[in-house]
Amino acid sequence: MLFLAMSMIVKLLLGFPFMLLILGSLTLYLMIYMPHFNMIVVIQQVRTGILPPALVAVPMFILGASIITSGDAASKLINMVKAFVGHIPGGLPITTNASCTLFGAVSGSTQATVAAIGGTMRPMLLKAGYPSSFTLALIINSSDIAFLIPPSIGFIVYGVVTSTSIGRLFLAGVGPGILIFFLFSLYCYFYSKRRNVGQLPKATWEERKTAVREGLPVMGFPLIIIGGIYGGIFSPTEAAAAAVAYALILESFVYRKLTVSGLVKTFLDTGVITGVVFILVGAGQALSWLLAFLRIPQQLVAPLFGADPTYATVVLIVVVAYFIACMFVDPIVAIYVLSPVFAPYVLQTGVDPVLLGVLIVLQCAIGSATPPFGVDIFTAQLIFRRPYLEVIKSTPPFIIILIFVTIVLAMFPQIALFLPNTALL
Repeated sequence: MLFLAMSMIVKLLLGFPFMLLILGSLTLYLMIYMPHFNMIVVIQQVRTGILPPALVAVPMFILGASIITSGDAASKLINMVKAFVGHIPGGLPITTNASCTLFGAVSGSTQATVAAIGGTMRPMLLKAGYPSSFTLALIINSSDIAFLIPPSIGFIVYGVVTSTSIGRLFLAGVGPGILIFFLFSLYCYFYSKRRNVGQLPKATWEERKTAVREGLPVMGFPLIIIGGIYGGIFSPTEAAAAAVAYALILESFVYRKLTVSGLVKTFLDTGVITGVVFILVGAGQALSWLLAFLRIPQQLVAPLFGADPTYATVVLIVVVAYFIACMFVDPIVAIYVLSPVFAPYVLQTGVDPVLLGVLIVLQCAIGSATPPFGVDIFTAQLIFRRPYLEVIKSTPPFIIILIFVTIVLAMFPQIALFLPNTALL
Protein backbone atom coordinates (compact mmCIF):
# COMPACT_ATOMS: atom_id res chain seq x y z
CA MET A 1 0.00 0.00 0.00
CA LEU A 2 2.87 2.37 0.86
CA PHE A 3 4.46 1.68 -2.53
CA LEU A 4 1.18 2.46 -4.32
CA ALA A 5 0.76 5.72 -2.42
CA MET A 6 4.37 6.82 -2.98
CA SER A 7 4.18 5.97 -6.69
CA MET A 8 1.07 8.14 -7.08
CA ILE A 9 2.61 11.04 -5.14
CA VAL A 10 5.81 10.96 -7.23
CA LYS A 11 3.83 10.93 -10.48
CA LEU A 12 1.64 13.77 -9.18
CA LEU A 13 4.68 15.92 -8.38
CA LEU A 14 6.19 15.12 -11.79
CA GLY A 15 3.05 16.40 -13.50
CA PHE A 16 1.69 13.13 -14.94
CA PRO A 17 -1.94 13.23 -16.14
CA PHE A 18 -4.35 11.81 -13.56
CA MET A 19 -5.27 8.78 -15.65
CA LEU A 20 -1.60 7.75 -15.96
CA LEU A 21 -1.03 8.56 -12.31
CA ILE A 22 -3.72 6.07 -11.28
CA LEU A 23 -3.51 3.33 -13.92
CA GLY A 24 0.29 3.53 -14.13
CA SER A 25 0.75 3.19 -10.36
CA LEU A 26 -1.86 0.42 -10.18
CA THR A 27 -0.22 -1.54 -13.02
CA LEU A 28 3.26 -1.09 -11.53
CA TYR A 29 2.04 -2.32 -8.15
CA LEU A 30 0.48 -5.45 -9.65
CA MET A 31 3.57 -6.22 -11.75
CA ILE A 32 5.89 -6.01 -8.72
CA TYR A 33 3.80 -7.47 -5.90
CA MET A 34 1.44 -9.75 -7.85
CA PRO A 35 3.44 -10.77 -10.95
CA HIS A 36 1.06 -13.59 -11.91
CA PHE A 37 -2.04 -11.43 -11.74
CA ASN A 38 -4.25 -11.47 -14.85
CA MET A 39 -4.19 -7.87 -16.14
CA ILE A 40 -7.42 -8.46 -18.07
CA VAL A 41 -9.20 -7.97 -14.74
CA VAL A 42 -7.97 -4.36 -14.63
CA ILE A 43 -9.34 -3.76 -18.13
CA GLN A 44 -12.65 -5.30 -17.05
CA GLN A 45 -12.82 -2.97 -14.05
CA VAL A 46 -12.15 0.10 -16.20
CA ARG A 47 -14.92 -1.03 -18.56
CA THR A 48 -17.28 -1.65 -15.62
CA GLY A 49 -16.74 1.91 -14.44
CA ILE A 50 -18.00 3.46 -17.69
CA LEU A 51 -20.91 1.08 -18.40
CA PRO A 52 -23.73 2.54 -16.20
CA PRO A 53 -26.44 4.02 -18.47
CA ALA A 54 -26.77 7.14 -16.30
CA LEU A 55 -23.31 8.26 -17.46
CA VAL A 56 -24.82 8.96 -20.89
CA ALA A 57 -25.93 12.30 -19.40
CA VAL A 58 -22.30 13.41 -18.94
CA PRO A 59 -21.32 13.87 -22.62
CA MET A 60 -24.72 15.42 -23.31
CA PHE A 61 -24.22 18.13 -20.67
CA ILE A 62 -20.63 18.65 -21.82
CA LEU A 63 -21.88 19.15 -25.40
CA GLY A 64 -24.54 21.63 -24.27
CA ALA A 65 -21.92 23.60 -22.33
CA SER A 66 -19.54 23.59 -25.31
CA ILE A 67 -22.24 24.97 -27.62
CA ILE A 68 -23.13 27.75 -25.18
CA THR A 69 -19.48 28.59 -24.40
CA SER A 70 -18.68 28.96 -28.11
CA GLY A 71 -21.68 31.25 -28.68
CA ASP A 72 -23.12 34.45 -27.23
CA ALA A 73 -25.14 33.15 -24.28
CA ALA A 74 -22.51 33.78 -21.58
CA SER A 75 -22.07 37.46 -22.50
CA LYS A 76 -25.86 37.98 -22.71
CA LEU A 77 -26.25 36.41 -19.27
CA ILE A 78 -23.55 38.65 -17.80
CA ASN A 79 -25.08 41.79 -19.32
CA MET A 80 -28.50 40.93 -17.90
CA VAL A 81 -27.18 40.46 -14.36
CA LYS A 82 -24.91 43.52 -14.59
CA ALA A 83 -27.80 45.77 -15.64
CA PHE A 84 -29.52 45.17 -12.28
CA VAL A 85 -26.67 44.91 -9.75
CA GLY A 86 -23.71 46.63 -11.44
CA HIS A 87 -24.33 49.99 -9.70
CA ILE A 88 -24.34 48.73 -6.10
CA PRO A 89 -21.11 48.31 -4.06
CA GLY A 90 -19.54 45.08 -5.25
CA GLY A 91 -21.74 45.09 -8.32
CA LEU A 92 -19.12 43.60 -10.63
CA PRO A 93 -18.06 40.78 -8.27
CA ILE A 94 -21.72 40.04 -7.54
CA THR A 95 -22.34 39.95 -11.29
CA THR A 96 -19.47 37.46 -11.60
CA ASN A 97 -20.86 35.38 -8.75
CA ALA A 98 -24.43 35.41 -10.12
CA SER A 99 -23.26 34.63 -13.66
CA CYS A 100 -21.23 31.65 -12.43
CA THR A 101 -24.25 30.39 -10.49
CA LEU A 102 -26.59 30.73 -13.46
CA PHE A 103 -24.03 29.35 -15.91
CA GLY A 104 -23.76 26.31 -13.64
CA ALA A 105 -27.31 25.50 -14.75
CA VAL A 106 -25.93 25.27 -18.28
CA SER A 107 -22.57 23.56 -17.91
CA GLY A 108 -22.40 21.56 -14.66
CA SER A 109 -18.62 21.99 -14.86
CA THR A 110 -16.38 24.25 -12.80
CA GLN A 111 -13.71 24.41 -15.50
CA ALA A 112 -16.20 25.44 -18.20
CA THR A 113 -17.56 28.14 -15.90
CA VAL A 114 -14.06 29.49 -15.16
CA ALA A 115 -13.42 29.76 -18.90
CA ALA A 116 -16.79 31.16 -19.99
CA ILE A 117 -17.49 33.67 -17.19
CA GLY A 118 -13.94 34.37 -16.04
CA GLY A 119 -12.72 35.23 -19.51
CA THR A 120 -15.34 37.98 -19.80
CA MET A 121 -15.48 39.28 -16.22
CA ARG A 122 -11.80 39.38 -15.22
CA PRO A 123 -10.87 42.32 -17.53
CA MET A 124 -13.88 44.28 -16.19
CA LEU A 125 -12.89 43.58 -12.58
CA LEU A 126 -9.29 44.62 -13.18
CA LYS A 127 -10.39 47.82 -14.94
CA ALA A 128 -12.62 48.65 -11.94
CA GLY A 129 -9.61 48.51 -9.62
CA TYR A 130 -9.85 45.06 -8.05
CA PRO A 131 -6.54 43.31 -7.21
CA SER A 132 -5.67 40.56 -9.67
CA SER A 133 -5.50 37.94 -6.89
CA PHE A 134 -9.04 38.82 -5.74
CA THR A 135 -10.46 38.45 -9.25
CA LEU A 136 -8.85 35.03 -9.64
CA ALA A 137 -10.05 33.79 -6.24
CA LEU A 138 -13.55 35.10 -6.95
CA ILE A 139 -13.76 33.38 -10.33
CA ILE A 140 -12.49 29.94 -9.29
CA ASN A 141 -14.55 29.83 -6.09
CA SER A 142 -17.74 31.20 -7.66
CA SER A 143 -17.36 28.59 -10.39
CA ASP A 144 -17.54 25.94 -7.67
CA ILE A 145 -21.25 26.72 -7.35
CA ALA A 146 -21.58 25.12 -10.82
CA PHE A 147 -20.67 21.80 -9.20
CA LEU A 148 -23.81 22.05 -7.02
CA ILE A 149 -26.31 23.64 -9.39
CA PRO A 150 -27.79 21.01 -11.74
CA PRO A 151 -26.66 19.61 -14.11
CA SER A 152 -23.65 18.64 -11.98
CA ILE A 153 -21.24 16.04 -13.31
CA GLY A 154 -20.22 15.40 -9.68
CA PHE A 155 -23.80 14.44 -8.77
CA ILE A 156 -24.06 12.15 -11.79
CA VAL A 157 -20.87 10.29 -10.84
CA TYR A 158 -21.85 10.08 -7.15
CA GLY A 159 -25.33 8.83 -8.08
CA VAL A 160 -23.88 6.10 -10.31
CA VAL A 161 -21.33 4.94 -7.72
CA THR A 162 -23.76 4.87 -4.77
CA SER A 163 -26.99 4.00 -6.66
CA THR A 164 -28.58 7.24 -5.41
CA SER A 165 -31.28 9.02 -7.44
CA ILE A 166 -29.51 11.53 -9.68
CA GLY A 167 -32.73 13.54 -10.05
CA ARG A 168 -32.98 13.94 -6.25
CA LEU A 169 -29.30 14.89 -6.06
CA PHE A 170 -29.77 17.55 -8.74
CA LEU A 171 -32.62 19.13 -6.80
CA ALA A 172 -30.73 18.88 -3.49
CA GLY A 173 -27.92 21.00 -4.87
CA VAL A 174 -30.12 24.03 -5.56
CA GLY A 175 -30.59 25.23 -1.95
CA PRO A 176 -26.89 25.01 -0.98
CA GLY A 177 -25.90 26.63 -4.28
CA ILE A 178 -28.17 29.63 -3.61
CA LEU A 179 -26.86 29.88 -0.03
CA ILE A 180 -23.25 30.00 -1.25
CA PHE A 181 -24.17 32.60 -3.86
CA PHE A 182 -25.75 34.80 -1.16
CA LEU A 183 -22.77 34.53 1.23
CA PHE A 184 -20.22 35.15 -1.53
CA SER A 185 -22.21 38.19 -2.67
CA LEU A 186 -22.33 39.51 0.90
CA TYR A 187 -18.55 39.16 1.21
CA CYS A 188 -18.04 40.93 -2.15
CA TYR A 189 -20.35 43.76 -1.07
CA PHE A 190 -18.39 44.56 2.10
CA TYR A 191 -15.00 43.96 0.43
CA SER A 192 -15.87 46.42 -2.35
CA LYS A 193 -17.42 48.98 -0.01
CA ARG A 194 -14.31 49.01 2.17
CA ARG A 195 -12.08 49.53 -0.88
CA ASN A 196 -14.56 51.78 -2.69
CA VAL A 197 -14.25 49.88 -5.99
CA GLY A 198 -16.48 47.93 -8.31
CA GLN A 199 -19.46 50.20 -8.95
CA LEU A 200 -20.74 50.95 -12.44
CA PRO A 201 -23.12 53.71 -13.56
CA LYS A 202 -26.73 52.75 -12.87
CA ALA A 203 -28.40 51.28 -15.94
CA THR A 204 -31.54 52.93 -17.24
CA TRP A 205 -34.78 50.97 -17.36
CA GLU A 206 -34.54 50.94 -21.14
CA GLU A 207 -31.08 49.36 -20.91
CA ARG A 208 -32.39 46.84 -18.40
CA LYS A 209 -35.30 45.89 -20.66
CA THR A 210 -32.89 45.34 -23.54
CA ALA A 211 -30.57 43.25 -21.35
CA VAL A 212 -33.48 41.13 -20.10
CA ARG A 213 -34.84 40.62 -23.60
CA GLU A 214 -31.44 39.41 -24.81
CA GLY A 215 -30.48 37.40 -21.71
CA LEU A 216 -33.80 35.85 -20.69
CA PRO A 217 -33.63 33.00 -23.24
CA VAL A 218 -30.56 31.66 -21.39
CA MET A 219 -32.78 31.09 -18.35
CA GLY A 220 -34.53 28.39 -20.34
CA PHE A 221 -31.80 25.97 -19.25
CA PRO A 222 -32.64 25.88 -15.52
CA LEU A 223 -36.33 25.82 -16.46
CA ILE A 224 -35.81 22.75 -18.65
CA ILE A 225 -33.41 20.90 -16.34
CA ILE A 226 -34.64 21.77 -12.84
CA GLY A 227 -38.29 22.28 -13.78
CA GLY A 228 -38.40 19.16 -15.92
CA ILE A 229 -36.84 16.94 -13.26
CA TYR A 230 -38.79 18.53 -10.37
CA GLY A 231 -42.07 18.10 -12.24
CA GLY A 232 -41.33 14.47 -13.13
CA ILE A 233 -41.30 15.29 -16.86
CA PHE A 234 -37.67 14.33 -17.54
CA SER A 235 -35.16 11.88 -16.19
CA PRO A 236 -31.66 13.42 -15.80
CA THR A 237 -30.55 11.81 -19.07
CA GLU A 238 -33.62 13.10 -20.92
CA ALA A 239 -33.04 16.55 -19.41
CA ALA A 240 -29.47 16.45 -20.76
CA ALA A 241 -30.75 15.71 -24.28
CA ALA A 242 -33.36 18.48 -24.01
CA ALA A 243 -30.66 20.93 -22.85
CA VAL A 244 -28.51 20.13 -25.91
CA ALA A 245 -31.48 20.64 -28.23
CA TYR A 246 -32.26 23.96 -26.54
CA ALA A 247 -28.59 25.07 -26.80
CA LEU A 248 -28.61 24.33 -30.53
CA ILE A 249 -31.84 26.31 -31.05
CA LEU A 250 -30.66 29.21 -28.89
CA GLU A 251 -27.26 29.69 -30.54
CA SER A 252 -28.42 28.88 -34.08
CA PHE A 253 -31.73 30.74 -34.35
CA VAL A 254 -31.92 33.22 -31.44
CA TYR A 255 -28.37 34.56 -31.12
CA ARG A 256 -27.30 33.29 -34.56
CA LYS A 257 -23.69 32.77 -33.50
CA LEU A 258 -23.33 29.05 -34.19
CA THR A 259 -21.81 28.16 -37.56
CA VAL A 260 -21.28 24.75 -39.13
CA SER A 261 -17.53 24.95 -38.49
CA GLY A 262 -18.22 26.09 -34.91
CA LEU A 263 -20.58 23.17 -34.37
CA VAL A 264 -17.97 20.71 -35.66
CA LYS A 265 -15.45 22.21 -33.24
CA THR A 266 -17.84 21.80 -30.31
CA PHE A 267 -18.35 18.14 -31.25
CA LEU A 268 -14.60 17.58 -31.32
CA ASP A 269 -14.07 19.42 -28.01
CA THR A 270 -16.86 17.39 -26.43
CA GLY A 271 -15.24 14.17 -27.63
CA VAL A 272 -11.90 15.11 -26.07
CA ILE A 273 -13.38 16.21 -22.74
CA THR A 274 -15.70 13.19 -22.58
CA GLY A 275 -12.77 10.89 -23.27
CA VAL A 276 -10.80 12.39 -20.38
CA VAL A 277 -13.79 12.19 -18.02
CA PHE A 278 -14.56 8.57 -18.87
CA ILE A 279 -10.93 7.49 -18.57
CA LEU A 280 -10.89 9.07 -15.10
CA VAL A 281 -14.13 7.27 -14.25
CA GLY A 282 -12.72 3.93 -15.38
CA ALA A 283 -9.41 4.53 -13.59
CA GLY A 284 -11.26 5.43 -10.39
CA GLN A 285 -13.27 2.22 -10.60
CA ALA A 286 -10.11 0.14 -11.11
CA LEU A 287 -8.34 1.76 -8.14
CA SER A 288 -11.44 1.34 -5.97
CA TRP A 289 -11.54 -2.35 -6.89
CA LEU A 290 -7.84 -2.83 -6.04
CA LEU A 291 -8.22 -1.17 -2.63
CA ALA A 292 -11.21 -3.40 -1.86
CA PHE A 293 -9.29 -6.49 -3.12
CA LEU A 294 -6.40 -5.67 -0.79
CA ARG A 295 -8.85 -4.97 2.09
CA ILE A 296 -7.30 -1.56 2.65
CA PRO A 297 -10.56 0.09 3.81
CA GLN A 298 -11.03 -2.51 6.55
CA GLN A 299 -7.47 -1.93 7.77
CA LEU A 300 -7.45 1.88 7.72
CA VAL A 301 -11.03 3.10 7.98
CA ALA A 302 -12.59 0.75 10.55
CA PRO A 303 -10.50 2.08 13.49
CA LEU A 304 -11.55 5.66 12.65
CA PHE A 305 -15.27 4.94 12.94
CA GLY A 306 -15.12 2.55 15.87
CA ALA A 307 -17.66 -0.13 16.69
CA ASP A 308 -20.70 2.17 16.94
CA PRO A 309 -20.27 5.26 14.69
CA THR A 310 -22.63 8.20 15.16
CA TYR A 311 -24.11 10.57 12.57
CA ALA A 312 -21.67 13.31 13.57
CA THR A 313 -18.66 10.98 13.37
CA VAL A 314 -19.57 9.66 9.92
CA VAL A 315 -20.28 13.09 8.46
CA LEU A 316 -17.10 14.60 9.93
CA ILE A 317 -14.80 11.83 8.71
CA VAL A 318 -16.37 11.66 5.24
CA VAL A 319 -16.31 15.44 4.77
CA VAL A 320 -12.67 15.77 5.88
CA ALA A 321 -11.58 12.81 3.74
CA TYR A 322 -13.13 14.22 0.55
CA PHE A 323 -11.89 17.73 1.24
CA ILE A 324 -8.30 16.53 1.63
CA ALA A 325 -8.51 14.08 -1.28
CA CYS A 326 -9.76 16.73 -3.72
CA MET A 327 -6.84 18.99 -2.82
CA PHE A 328 -4.68 16.39 -4.57
CA VAL A 329 -6.76 14.46 -7.12
CA ASP A 330 -9.60 15.05 -9.56
CA PRO A 331 -13.05 15.00 -7.84
CA ILE A 332 -14.31 12.22 -10.12
CA VAL A 333 -11.52 9.92 -8.97
CA ALA A 334 -12.11 10.83 -5.31
CA ILE A 335 -15.81 10.00 -5.58
CA TYR A 336 -15.15 6.66 -7.26
CA VAL A 337 -12.44 5.59 -4.82
CA LEU A 338 -13.80 6.82 -1.49
CA SER A 339 -17.57 6.26 -1.82
CA PRO A 340 -17.42 2.44 -1.63
CA VAL A 341 -15.03 2.73 1.33
CA PHE A 342 -17.47 4.74 3.44
CA ALA A 343 -20.71 3.11 2.20
CA PRO A 344 -21.06 0.49 4.99
CA TYR A 345 -20.75 3.12 7.73
CA VAL A 346 -23.18 5.46 5.99
CA LEU A 347 -25.76 2.66 5.82
CA GLN A 348 -25.11 1.69 9.43
CA THR A 349 -25.84 5.17 10.79
CA GLY A 350 -28.74 5.91 8.42
CA VAL A 351 -27.29 9.12 6.98
CA ASP A 352 -29.48 10.29 4.08
CA PRO A 353 -27.46 9.41 0.93
CA VAL A 354 -28.80 12.50 -0.86
CA LEU A 355 -27.63 14.81 1.94
CA LEU A 356 -24.29 13.02 2.04
CA GLY A 357 -24.00 13.40 -1.73
CA VAL A 358 -24.45 17.17 -1.42
CA LEU A 359 -21.83 17.36 1.34
CA ILE A 360 -19.41 15.22 -0.67
CA VAL A 361 -19.83 17.18 -3.91
CA LEU A 362 -19.42 20.41 -1.95
CA GLN A 363 -16.12 19.13 -0.53
CA CYS A 364 -15.06 18.19 -4.06
CA ALA A 365 -15.80 21.77 -5.12
CA ILE A 366 -13.88 23.25 -2.18
CA GLY A 367 -10.92 20.95 -2.69
CA SER A 368 -10.84 21.80 -6.39
CA ALA A 369 -10.03 25.43 -5.50
CA THR A 370 -7.71 24.66 -2.56
CA PRO A 371 -3.90 24.36 -2.63
CA PRO A 372 -1.74 22.51 -3.30
CA PHE A 373 -3.21 20.73 -6.34
CA GLY A 374 -6.84 21.86 -6.70
CA VAL A 375 -7.75 21.38 -10.37
CA ASP A 376 -9.48 24.78 -10.69
CA ILE A 377 -6.28 26.52 -9.60
CA PHE A 378 -4.41 25.08 -12.56
CA THR A 379 -7.35 25.79 -14.88
CA ALA A 380 -7.15 29.46 -13.86
CA GLN A 381 -3.38 29.44 -14.31
CA LEU A 382 -3.76 28.04 -17.82
CA ILE A 383 -6.57 30.40 -18.90
CA PHE A 384 -5.33 33.65 -17.33
CA ARG A 385 -1.56 32.99 -17.49
CA ARG A 386 -0.95 34.06 -13.89
CA PRO A 387 1.51 32.67 -11.30
CA TYR A 388 0.38 29.97 -8.88
CA LEU A 389 0.83 32.13 -5.75
CA GLU A 390 -1.21 34.95 -7.26
CA VAL A 391 -4.08 32.55 -8.01
CA ILE A 392 -4.27 31.21 -4.45
CA LYS A 393 -3.44 34.40 -2.50
CA SER A 394 -7.03 35.61 -1.95
CA THR A 395 -8.80 32.24 -1.70
CA PRO A 396 -8.93 31.81 2.16
CA PRO A 397 -12.08 33.97 2.79
CA PHE A 398 -14.02 32.06 0.12
CA ILE A 399 -12.85 28.69 1.46
CA ILE A 400 -13.89 29.72 5.00
CA ILE A 401 -17.37 30.59 3.68
CA LEU A 402 -17.64 27.19 1.96
CA ILE A 403 -16.57 25.38 5.14
CA PHE A 404 -19.21 27.38 7.06
CA VAL A 405 -21.86 26.27 4.53
CA THR A 406 -20.76 22.65 5.07
CA ILE A 407 -21.35 22.99 8.82
CA VAL A 408 -24.74 24.66 8.27
CA LEU A 409 -25.84 21.87 5.89
CA ALA A 410 -24.83 19.17 8.37
CA MET A 411 -26.84 20.92 11.10
CA PHE A 412 -29.84 21.90 8.93
CA PRO A 413 -30.20 19.19 6.25
CA GLN A 414 -33.55 20.52 5.00
CA ILE A 415 -31.69 23.28 3.15
CA ALA A 416 -30.66 20.52 0.74
CA LEU A 417 -33.52 18.05 1.18
CA PHE A 418 -36.58 20.30 0.88
CA LEU A 419 -36.79 20.25 -2.95
CA PRO A 420 -36.12 16.51 -3.47
CA ASN A 421 -38.55 15.62 -0.70
CA THR A 422 -41.37 17.56 -2.39
CA ALA A 423 -40.62 16.62 -5.99
CA LEU A 424 -42.57 14.14 -8.13
CA LEU A 425 -39.75 11.56 -8.10
